[in-house]
Amino acid sequence: MKIDVLTIFPDFFDRVFDFGIIRRAKLAGIVDISVHDLRGFATDKHRMVDDRPFGGGDGMVLKPEPIFAAIENLIGASDRDRYPPKTRVALLSPQGRPLKQRIVREFADDSDHIVLICGRYEGVDERVNEALVTDEISIGDYVLSGGEPAAVVLVDSIVRLLPDALGSETSAVYDSFSNGLLDCPHYTRPAEFRGMKVPDVLLNGNHAEIEKWRHEKALEKTRTIRGDLLTGENGEM
Repeated sequence: MKIDVLTIFPDFFDRVFDFGIIRRAKLAGIVDISVHDLRGFATDKHRMVDDRPFGGGDGMVLKPEPIFAAIENLIGASDRDRYPPKTRVALLSPQGRPLKQRIVREFADDSDHIVLICGRYEGVDERVNEALVTDEISIGDYVLSGGEPAAVVLVDSIVRLLPDALGSETSAVYDSFSNGLLDCPHYTRPAEFRGMKVPDVLLNGNHAEIEKWRHEKALEKTRTIRGDLLTGENGEM
């Protein structure tokens, strides 16, 4: 998979993709991640990428010209109807679809090339959305200074679902949200620590009982912490 990140602060991403699962996936050739300075696609002598909004109001808006030029350079087309198959252009913004595990799975399973546009200031010229963007994604109901942290979240969540990225076919199967529930509690050695013991069921070697216990605990934890996931109040996973 190829992932390109468009930002006006490329230094934000220095080394952020050089750790853990993402680093291993890059070294294994599973994913190729590149960060691009949006100012490099501006054509005026001041490399301007933002301007005042029409109609007045506070703040600045990212201009369409540099973004269109960048997409055309990276994808070879500046019209989403002409993108190659399995190509996605995602805008990170508070107005996007709330990021869910099923959306991450869509990106991981159905994409060969992803371009992430990191929003800034008051937002991005709406013509970018109309012509270029295939997905507008929000990582939560709050406002960040820009889309850069959201891009890191999205990249991390996608890469760990790519084949062979985790080194185990089942590692991601039991993650929180993969089956609509939070993950169950986990324990490791020692079996007793400061008077706190690991549940006996995890020590008896009966895999059927262990799976039953894990499901019950996951259901209990979900009901206590995120009851909305069981009632559907928070929408699909």
